[in-house]
Amino acid sequence: MRFICPLIVVNNIEISKIFYESVLNQKVQYDFGENVSFEGGFAIHLKSHFSDLISINKNDIIQKSNNSELYFEENDLDSFLQKLKGTDSIEYIHVLKEQPWGQRVIRFYDPDMHIVEVGEPMESVVKRFLSKGLSIEETAKRTLMPEEFVRQYL
Repeated sequence: MRFICPLIVVNNIEISKIFYESVLNQKVQYDFGENVSFEGGFAIHLKSHFSDLISINKNDIIQKSNNSELYFEENDLDSFLQKLKGTDSIEYIHVLKEQPWGQRVIRFYDPDMHIVEVGEPMESVVKRFLSKGLSIEETAKRTLMPEEFVRQYL
């Protein structure tokens, strides 16, 4: 057995497809109409068809359940944040914040109220701390990454 991908349910396949393509730079791998797979390894499925597939009332598919998220990493987080500022329809969960391990992240909802997190890669966090003068040991402790990981980015 092998895991294929997470699939989220959406009300309007075109609106969601455009959101993931334009806001998060995802590329469509397959478009089957009511089901779209992205090269990033996740899929969206039209709510009305999905409810039929699993034999439940479409009203039983709850939006904004806040119980999962799609996680993305962006090397140029500052440019991405500027791009988000130009997107009026974004509902933020929180603005940019730094996690206890030093990673900067932002969370917001997609058009169907699924949580989306965009964070900087841990490689970027390590490089940032090393450039500020932290030692390998200090950076490893601060980022919770192994010293071997940190050494790669000297």
